[in-house]
Amino acid sequence: MTTPSPATPVFQTIKDYLLKEIQAGTWKEGDAIPSESALAQQFSVSRMTVNRAVRELTSEQILNRIQGSGTYVAQQKYQATLVAIKSIADEIRSRSHTHHSELHELIEVDASELLAQQFQVKPGHPLFHSVIVHFENGIAIQVEDRWVNSVLAQDYLAQDFSIKTPNEYLMAVAPLQGVDYSIEAVIPPKSIADMLQISNKESCLVLHRKTRSQNQIATIVTMWHPGNRYQFTGSF
Repeated sequence: MTTPSPATPVFQTIKDYLLKEIQAGTWKEGDAIPSESALAQQFSVSRMTVNRAVRELTSEQILNRIQGSGTYVAQQKYQATLVAIKSIADEIRSRSHTHHSELHELIEVDASELLAQQFQVKPGHPLFHSVIVHFENGIAIQVEDRWVNSVLAQDYLAQDFSIKTPNEYLMAVAPLQGVDYSIEAVIPPKSIADMLQISNKESCLVLHRKTRSQNQIATIVTMWHPGNRYQFTGSF
């Protein structure tokens, strides 16, 4: 029997347990997880409590419930979205080109009311903020403006981002649970245009992305790309 912590709601303990086992590879994509009855017996709770945990993970697309069959680990659909969650350095190297970056900011700040709302934390919660320009063969192709939940990436400020990208570090310490993103065409502010070495009258392709890990908001990042130098591609 697994004993939940008295400080944590029981359904959340079950949800965390299932997620941890999936991330550890105990159950892989397409594998069936234990039945609700088995989980209820394991945690000494009602099936209703187990059902809530399973239902929430299903709504988050971590699990897939099939009527009359069972509950399975869902395919991680973010891997097949238009924008792959991968390092821009890897993307550049895959074209046999050279990547380098320039660090413009790497600091710790207290979350404002707006950021606290976006990260679902209390105002004043410590966040890390980085601004990095990425270059392909010496030409600026991306300004990465990233906010990071310090709880999930405690050593973020100690990283050498000229060697390892934030994406590479974060994927190791905060395994991806889910992602939301949008893309728009925007005229950049002068500060962004200067970093990209373009006119602030030139349109940029802007990717806004929010990632989740361990049932928390892990990062909120805005990535600016010169519209005449960059395109998003993908396949389904």
